Amino acid sequence: MGVGIIANMQAKLLLKSREPLGDDRFVERVVWQVPAPVAGSAHGFRYRLAFVVAGQCVVRYDNEAGKGDHRHLGERELPYRFSTLQELLGDFWRDVDDWRSE
Repeated sequence: MGVGIIANMQAKLLLKSREPLGDDRFVERVVWQVPAPVAGSAHGFRYRLAFVVAGQCVVRYDNEAGKGDHRHLGERELPYRFSTLQELLGDFWRDVDDWRSE
């Protein structure tokens, strides 16, 4: 779902940031509060959280329409059980920290 479509539904942008974590890596986080759940999700948020290293996304959490909540760890795609926005952000940072410590 494109940003233009989200905006037409009267969505509210809650978070948009891009934070460098080194010369070749950054975290990008975008979270919208939407008036109706995205297809496949049961909550009122649309999100994309990504950790990118040397141009490659190594950790990503998102709820793409039709797929629902899930996360990508390297090449693996795994389901994600969303409970709260705070827990989502905490889980994402834990996976980023785990990747950085490997």
